[in-house]
Amino acid sequence: MIRRKKKKYVKSTPQQVAENLLNRKFTAERSNEKWLTDVTELKYGNGQKAYLSAILDLHDKAIVAYVLGHSNNNSLVFQTLDLALQAAPGSTPMIHSDRGFQVRQEVA
Repeated sequence: MIRRKKKKYVKSTPQQVAENLLNRKFTAERSNEKWLTDVTELKYGNGQKAYLSAILDLHDKAIVAYVLGHSNNNSLVFQTLDLALQAAPGSTPMIHSDRGFQVRQEVA
């Protein structure tokens, strides 16, 4: 049996932690009020990986935007956010993530 390596948890430093505004209230009274975002790793073929970045609207649980790419990086997340904001012009949603490394990196 082959065991997978456990991923090491990287503890956030205080400057990387934002206030939890969502506070587990996973509902929204109107569209584009609260969005959730995450990146999922998909394995396919002979050890290849793809990454799916998506933004979900908590009002109706609809996917606002998604991007599929081969690199798990800031560009993937920003492309998804750009598409979501184009799909909902003028909206100013609260955006909640799992604090993955893409959203914790400082942007130069």
